[in-house]
Formats: sequence, structure tokens, C-alpha cells
Amino acid sequence: MKNMMDINGYRAVIAFDPDINMFRGEFMELNGGADFYADTVEGLRKEGELSLKEFLALCKEKGIPPTKSYSGKLQVRFPERIHAAASTLASAQGISLNEFIVQAVTEATHKA
Repeated sequence: MKNMMDINGYRAVIAFDPDINMFRGEFMELNGGADFYADTVEGLRKEGELSLKEFLALCKEKGIPPTKSYSGKLQVRFPERIHAAASTLASAQGISLNEFIVQAVTEATHKA
């Protein structure tokens, strides 16, 4: 997927900041802030590896789990017409609306 980088099994979202003319990476699944900057893609990967290494060492030192935990519960609000269409499609497939949404999100995340 565009704007993402895998660094040692952890995914970071990448953006370009035109104000400082640098790329910025941020690990999204970590249990705290770990971002990094560089002016080249190669430099960004190197800085990301350093940032991640430091973050993981700090977590280990403090006994903190490095990754966020998720409950699996998510409240989502849809426009009424999307809700109705999704409900109809789920019924046509013989599955619940929840399962329909899980399948759609699963498909989208596998493309990431």
C-alpha cells in the first residue's frame, strides 16, 4: 500500500512534510509515540529502524507491552443509505451485517 513502510515487522505510515522538505514516518500499532524523519526513502528506513529499536528497548526496560491492544469492538456510524445498502447486501448473502462489515474490512486490510 502507498504511504506505508514495514520495518522489522512493524508498519509505519509515511507522509511528506513540504514545510521541512522531509519524509515523516510514524509507527501506528505501537503503545506510544515513535516517529522518525529523513530526506530520502533509504534514510527514512534507517531512521525508522533506529527509532523502533530505541522504543522497544525502552518498553522492555520499563516492562511495558510495545504494541497497543484492541478490544475487537468498534462503533461505526454510516450514512443511512450506506447502512441500508450494506444491510440488504448482507441479507442477500445470508450473513449478518456485522459479518458483512468484518469481511469488507478484512478484504481492505489484506490489500494494505
